Amino acid sequence: MRSNKEFKAVFLLLGLLVFITLSIHGWEFYQNRQRFCDFWHNHKKKNHWECFENKSKDDQNGTFNSRIFLRYLHLVFAAPKSSEQQRLRKDLLRKQCGGINQNLVNLNKIDLKNFIVDDKHGIIYCYIPKVACTNWKRTLIALNHDEPYPDPMSFKSNLVHRFDRFKLLRQFPMPERKAKLKHYTKFLFVRDSFVRLISAYRDKMLNYDQYFFKGYVRVILQRYKKQTDLPYNHEVAKKNGLRPSFYNFIQYILDPRTQTYEFEPHWRQMYRLCHPCLIEYDFVGHQESLQEDAQELLKMVKLENDIKFPPSYANMTSADSVMDWFQSVPLEDRRKLYRIYEEDFQLFGYRRPTELLDD
Repeated sequence: MRSNKEFKAVFLLLGLLVFITLSIHGWEFYQNRQRFCDFWHNHKKKNHWECFENKSKDDQNGTFNSRIFLRYLHLVFAAPKSSEQQRLRKDLLRKQCGGINQNLVNLNKIDLKNFIVDDKHGIIYCYIPKVACTNWKRTLIALNHDEPYPDPMSFKSNLVHRFDRFKLLRQFPMPERKAKLKHYTKFLFVRDSFVRLISAYRDKMLNYDQYFFKGYVRVILQRYKKQTDLPYNHEVAKKNGLRPSFYNFIQYILDPRTQTYEFEPHWRQMYRLCHPCLIEYDFVGHQESLQEDAQELLKMVKLENDIKFPPSYANMTSADSVMDWFQSVPLEDRRKLYRIYEEDFQLFGYRRPTELLDD
């Protein structure tokens, strides 16, 4: 008799705990049910809302049903709180954006070409060239394989940038874009703009391919080095040692003729690529703390035990080298350059480089 009473007491206590949990999280679950349906939909459900109303033939054995549902519950209820660093970064964005209306209607298809969608895990990544985007693309490719996921580094860097490897947000109808932006985890990684420019110069001006030689290097050499009779083949140009200086590259960016067109993405302003005042990001990572931020993000989406973000490059451009690179750039040109990238510095919390800009 006593054991029966104890059982009832335990049962009532468990019921009370369940009631409290549902009271706390019930509204959040309701708000996020669309997100669960996105997970469900991507496991071959035909009707997006069928996941809450019916049980399809595929799920009669119950195994598929419980696996997806438990993953969703884990994501919603066990999601770790954002770190203080993340809170500060997102608060700064809101402050700098000054209450600009976040409305997807303001974005056209061209603007959305840097937004990669991973429906399987409910992720949207806005990639910025020269900010670890190769390794994040490798990671997303790996995540779209079957478990256990392959090592991201097994995918060659020259192949991961092909657009046919990803679903882009601009490829979806407007209602789906809005739904995904509302319910998926949206993230981007940013970097000190001047360091990013150095990285772009090293990669695209010194180690150019045919595309960058024909479209940019030849133009820069002709305009600012006054070189003529240049070859048309990039391999021939490399053998002849034809390379613009870092200052030539900066001259090109500052040239009013260049500014009449949209910058090439490798040196285009980051806010123009990812629109942080129009899209409310769930995670803002920094290149300067790449490994720590990558691990925190993977924990946020409950993938930290499933995949490892690749290590940083050994030859990654260092912020400590900025002064050396900019010695050849006159003070007034440094100031002009800062004005071009000033919004990136302010939005993403990078300090004004007074050692480069002040007398």
